[in-house]
Amino acid sequence: MLRFTEEHEWLKQDGDEVVVGITQYATEQLGDLVFVELPEEGRTVAKGDEVVVIESVKAASDILAPLDGQITEVNSAIVANPAMVNEDPMENGWFFRMILADPTDLDGLMDEEGYRKFVES
Repeated sequence: MLRFTEEHEWLKQDGDEVVVGITQYATEQLGDLVFVELPEEGRTVAKGDEVVVIESVKAASDILAPLDGQITEVNSAIVANPAMVNEDPMENGWFFRMILADPTDLDGLMDEEGYRKFVES
């Protein structure tokens, strides 16, 4: 099950964790990524906290924590090769995995159809 935020992040449930990345739409708006700074594993975050810094050929941006929880793993491969995010944002270009403080919070996010309508408006 995929869920989406208004900040163009996607979340995919995987057992007790969710995997978090940015959408294809976000990568198209940003352009080619040249730098990614990921959070520390084990860090507890609150929704809206700045957790990832990305820089593209167009701009620098902060990626915010989509929900409350704890970072359990980061994708160090994208630090070495930020282009992976542009090439495959929904699979290999993920940013981090986290355990949600309240898994039912996912229900408040958009589904794929809702996100598509959000982007089109």
